Amino acid sequence: MASFWEQVKQLFERAEESSPAHPAVHEMIERGPEESADFDRWKNTLAKRRLIDWLMDQYAVYLSDGRQDRSIDFLDTPSSKGFVIHFHETNYTKAEVTHFFHYLKERVQSLEYRLQISDRRIFSRSGWVETQERHYLKPRNKYAEGEAINQRFGNITIELELRDDQVRNLRLRATIYKDALYREGENFGALMSAL
Repeated sequence: MASFWEQVKQLFERAEESSPAHPAVHEMIERGPEESADFDRWKNTLAKRRLIDWLMDQYAVYLSDGRQDRSIDFLDTPSSKGFVIHFHETNYTKAEVTHFFHYLKERVQSLEYRLQISDRRIFSRSGWVETQERHYLKPRNKYAEGEAINQRFGNITIELELRDDQVRNLRLRATIYKDALYREGENFGALMSAL
C-alpha cells in the first residue's frame, strides 16, 4: 500500500495530467438543502427577473439584426440553436449565475423534458483549473410504431464554465435531428419564450 504522501503526490500528478476527456474529478451535481433554499429564494428576486428580461431583450435585438450586448452570442446552425452568456463580462455573482444555470434546467424540465444527466468535470488547462457543469435534457417521448418521434426543441445541453472557480460562460444549446424518424423540431424562439 502506498504511503500517505505517495497518494497525495499521485493525486497532484493526476490533476496536472487531466483534460476534458480525462478530468481529475468527474461527479454528479447534487445540491444540499441550504443551496436549494437559496435557489428558491433567488427565483423570487428582482435579479432573476432582470436577467431573464435582459436575455429576452438581447434575443429580440439579435433577431432584428441589431447589435446585441458584447456579453452574449447566439448560435444558429441548421442543427443547433442556442446562446452563450459571457458572465465574466458582467457583474453577476457566482451564486446568481449558478442559480440561473439550475433555473434554466428547471424551466426546460417543465416543457416535458427529462434530465438525462447533471455532472461536473474538473481538469487542468494551461494556466488555470477549469470546471464544467452540465445539465443534459431530452424530450419525454411516447413512442408509437409507425409515427415520427416528437423531438420538441431537440436535446438540450446547459453548460456552466468556471476558471479557477470564477464564472466564465454559460451556454444553452438545443440540437435537433434531421432524420425521417423524427418530426420537424419546434422553433427555437418558442423555447426562448418558454424560458
